[in-house]
Amino acid sequence: MSGRYLRRSDKQRLAETFGIKGDLSHLTIAPTDYNIAPNSTQPVIRCNRKTGEREMVLMRWGLVPQFAKSLSDFEGATTINARAETLTGKAMWRIPFESRRCIIPADGFYEWKKLEDMTGTQSRRISKPYAFTMKDPQNSPFAFAGIWSAWKDPSGSWLQSFAIVTTTANELVEPIHNRMPVILQPQDYDRWFTRSRTQLNESSVPTSELPLDLLRPYPADAMQSVPHNPLDPNPL
Repeated sequence: MSGRYLRRSDKQRLAETFGIKGDLSHLTIAPTDYNIAPNSTQPVIRCNRKTGEREMVLMRWGLVPQFAKSLSDFEGATTINARAETLTGKAMWRIPFESRRCIIPADGFYEWKKLEDMTGTQSRRISKPYAFTMKDPQNSPFAFAGIWSAWKDPSGSWLQSFAIVTTTANELVEPIHNRMPVILQPQDYDRWFTRSRTQLNESSVPTSELPLDLLRPYPADAMQSVPHNPLDPNPL
């Protein structure tokens, strides 16, 4: 499970990298966040259905499906990740995957390696964190594949939320954890956003029209990892 990620790019850098146009003064986003946690509000990029242009919005990390009866039913971190292998199964994942795909800007993510620690004659399980980033001399932000949903509470207020899509780990991540976020290549952003013509008229989209082939591990040789000291606010 990918339970923490980091962002060192401010909203202007995100807008330049991901082709966001227009005024962003209404968005309040911390310039950096090296410990992004579940249930926090984070910048997400999606395609505006009216204009067709990319837009940046704030959403809660931890997907609440549109058919939820109560927010309390989905509290906690259980819906922060959506497994690529099950996206076409349960309605909770299938509905947003068919019609509400988004990307989540990031500059890195964390995974924890479980180890045995011998202290004297006692053995205990510990977890050692690692930070994973891109091998990029420009230090540009990259994109997790995501899905989002909008839920209306009994008072009439809307909550928009997202989940990060995960897949099997590549050769770099696998020694630490068996899962990793799906990271999209820039040339695939438009395809990830695109809603099929069929789905505008049908309740369910044929699997052949969904971008399932993009849900693969990112090339390991394009990434790097370092052990992370939790006391250091900047792991990079």
